[in-house]
Amino acid sequence: MEYIATIGMEVHAEILTQTKMFCPCPNDLTAAGPNTHTCPVCLGMPGALPTINRTAVEATILTGMALNCSIAEFTKFDRKNYFYPDLAKGYQVSQYDLPLCSNGHLDVLVDGEPRRFGIRRVHLEEDTARLVHGNGVSLIDFNRSGVPLMEIVTEADLHSPEDAHAYLTKLRQILRYLGVSTGNMDEGAMRCEANISVSPKGSSVLGTRVEIKNINSFRSVRQAIAYEFERQVRVLEEGGRLQQVTMGWDENNLRTVFQRSKEGAEDYRYFPEPDLPPLTIDEHWFKSIQGRMPELPDARCARVTEQYGLRTADAELLTQDRLVADYYEDVVRVCDKKIAPQTVANWVLVELFRLLSETNTEIARCPVSPAALAELLGLLTAETINGTTAKEVLSEMFRSGKGAAEIVEARGLSQISDADALRTVVLQVLEQHSGPVQQYLAGKSQVMGFLVGQVMRQTRGKANVALVTDILRQALAERNQA
Repeated sequence: MEYIATIGMEVHAEILTQTKMFCPCPNDLTAAGPNTHTCPVCLGMPGALPTINRTAVEATILTGMALNCSIAEFTKFDRKNYFYPDLAKGYQVSQYDLPLCSNGHLDVLVDGEPRRFGIRRVHLEEDTARLVHGNGVSLIDFNRSGVPLMEIVTEADLHSPEDAHAYLTKLRQILRYLGVSTGNMDEGAMRCEANISVSPKGSSVLGTRVEIKNINSFRSVRQAIAYEFERQVRVLEEGGRLQQVTMGWDENNLRTVFQRSKEGAEDYRYFPEPDLPPLTIDEHWFKSIQGRMPELPDARCARVTEQYGLRTADAELLTQDRLVADYYEDVVRVCDKKIAPQTVANWVLVELFRLLSETNTEIARCPVSPAALAELLGLLTAETINGTTAKEVLSEMFRSGKGAAEIVEARGLSQISDADALRTVVLQVLEQHSGPVQQYLAGKSQVMGFLVGQVMRQTRGKANVALVTDILRQALAERNQA
């Protein structure tokens, strides 16, 4: 029998704010020692009173807008009651029946095919503490307790590991474009859970839903869903019954493992948080948030392709990251139509990306500013330097932070375009390599590349390649006629 998977995704994204969700403690998980960013509120001390982080609320609403959601005019916070060591209060402040955002969708390409995944809700809550297990003990770090957290829940519109991977990739891209979350799964800033059910193909009745937790990478998402689908099919084929449970993903053994029976909403005993006032999103507040919406990835890719005449694949690469797209457009702006936008794209995507990758440097910390790259490309276009030298100069710019013109002058790298001087070098090369010359004259035209290379070698890469090629052809033609 053939089976199909029905999948819904739950994504938790930590929001980039200065302080935590309900207290003034710094929202900084990297620069502090364990349990140093805490206070009575995020430690759940009796009598401590929370206050709402406005920035986190606005970040959640902005995300909902980007996901085509309806934004609630009235919302509230609720207590979600459960007992676990990482939850100091014995409950989590979250949202239940009145989420900030609901009924949206996200359009995604899956293997080149357009798909639309429904967004059921985007709500705001606080993160839990972090448990550290090892050497037979479990320790708790409360620095993460109370960090603002968005939960983004899809409809059960996904049907494969590829669907899930494409959805998460696009979602993270949008979160980064909005500047509301890093989306770094390896740092725990974005965590996802998959709800999977399996049913015979053509059946209108969904199978028993199983939740997978602890998925912490895009690769693991694919692996976990594929494994769980096969596990559920195997149980059904053997005549067994599936239980509604929570499974964990075992990264070491690449398998799902039982964790606990799955809770229902009634188990959490939701009720309105009495220490926090409800929120009203009036028209003025709504429009002020809406006015901060940046150009989103798909729209920017389409505009960049049309405006600059780029190849579609190049435009997609340049607009994957907002900061890269900003960098590229800044270079084009400084060049002021003197250099083709496609030429700029080639240098950013090939040479600059190579240097960034080799040094593990983010574009935000790139030592070559857009104006500096534009200066280099200007020297190249003016034929002050050739392409080979330009690459060498860019590497030096990246290492030293110096400008292109300064490096070219200091190292004497200006291109040699004196025809008489180059003809002298060309004739020397032809005398030194009589064998290749004879091969060329016999019709082996690819030898020209070797001869050009020898001229470039003798001029330390500074010769005007186009001029060298013309002089070589002329000199070889003269020999052929002799």
